[in-house]
Amino acid sequence: MNRTYVNKEGSIERKWFVVDAAGIPVGRLAAQVAQVLRGKHKPTFAYNADCGDFVIIINAEKVVLTGGKKDELIYWHTGWPGGLKNVSRGDMLENDPVKMVEKAVWGMTPKTKLGKALFKKLKVYKGSEHPHEAQNPQPLNVRKEK
Repeated sequence: MNRTYVNKEGSIERKWFVVDAAGIPVGRLAAQVAQVLRGKHKPTFAYNADCGDFVIIINAEKVVLTGGKKDELIYWHTGWPGGLKNVSRGDMLENDPVKMVEKAVWGMTPKTKLGKALFKKLKVYKGSEHPHEAQNPQPLNVRKEK
């Protein structure tokens, strides 16, 4: 009789990956990074465990919005009366590209305690420099088109 393998917290090996976001559409980048953060690329993947890797995204200001997405508005509510806010994706990309990429990746992770733990393993930087050289990050190839 075969037994189901269950990941132990100490047995999970975490790697560091670095992604150059220059010229990559935001949605494709977010989808592939979310899979690595979740650990779906590993044979030991479990839905109920955080078995993913760390991801560093550099050159966040050079991501691409395809089609008419620059003019689309992003809405959110502050929770206070009259707190409905909006900003266009193009303005967000110009003013705060790090937040734009983070919101895209957050939209593709589970909205639970597990999702918050996964999101803490994402590091996004505006330029091409990052302070994580000591972790020896490996390059992660993100497909530009399917």
